[in-house]
Formats: sequence, structure tokens, C-alpha cells
Amino acid sequence: MNILFFLTPKCDVAYLEEDFTLRQAMEKMEFHRYSTMPVLTKDGCYFGTITEGDLLWELKNQLAMDLKDIEKIKVKDIALKNHYEPVDVNASMEDLMKRAHNQNFVPVIDDMKHFIGMIRRKELIHYLYEHSIFAEEAINNAKVTDLREKVFA
Repeated sequence: MNILFFLTPKCDVAYLEEDFTLRQAMEKMEFHRYSTMPVLTKDGCYFGTITEGDLLWELKNQLAMDLKDIEKIKVKDIALKNHYEPVDVNASMEDLMKRAHNQNFVPVIDDMKHFIGMIRRKELIHYLYEHSIFAEEAINNAKVTDLREKVFA
């Protein structure tokens, strides 16, 4: 199976740019209610992934700041605790699943390392459930229940 089946394209992904300020990053994460977001370079390459924790540690380490000061800090200068490894657009399902095991989303890049979108672990789990024995059992149970209701109605 091609991993692009699960891709959420870049145009539908909320992301930060490396030159965003700490304040812009905080506001965008708050607006979208995300605790983790991909970071892209100016030319659209995948830079890394930033978390709320990364922002909090930066604030803690720069405690003498006010709101004007955090406008001077760029996202690219914040230490990233977790690096969400991207997969190449031609990656196998096995590579995708290995990454999704430890990451709640997997960034997808093209041959030039440009970010083209992401695959959410939730979508993979949903697909696997839909194609599992559990889904078949749920469908069969629903059919039996429906049949009983018709017979005893």
C-alpha cells in the first residue's frame, strides 16, 4: 500500500516556520489547540517538530523576559526535545508504521527534503481497525441485532 493514501497535504496542515517568533509559535499553537507542530524552513524543508514543552523550557530558561523580549526569539533557536523523524514520499508501510509507533504524526518529505504533508497516527489506527477482525465482528453483531429487532417487532 502506498503511504500517500494516508497523507494530509501541507495545505491542510498547521505548521510553524523557523523564523516565527516564540510569541507567534505560542499564539498559533493556542489557536489550533495543538501541543505539537511541525517546523519548516523558509524554503519549505522539514526543520523539526516543536512541542509545548519546548516552548515552556525556553520561557523558563529566559525567565527575565516580557512579551516584547519573546518576540525576538526565533523558533529555529529553541532547543527541540523530540525530533519527529520524517519519511520519504516513497517510504514503505513498514517504515511509516515504525515512525508512527513513537510519534503521533509522521512528517512526509519529497526527494528534495521539502515538507509535503503529514500522516496522523489516528488515521493509521482507524484504517487498521476498519480492516480488522474487530470491525467485521462489530458489523456482524449489528446485523444480528438488526435482524432480531425485525423478527421480534
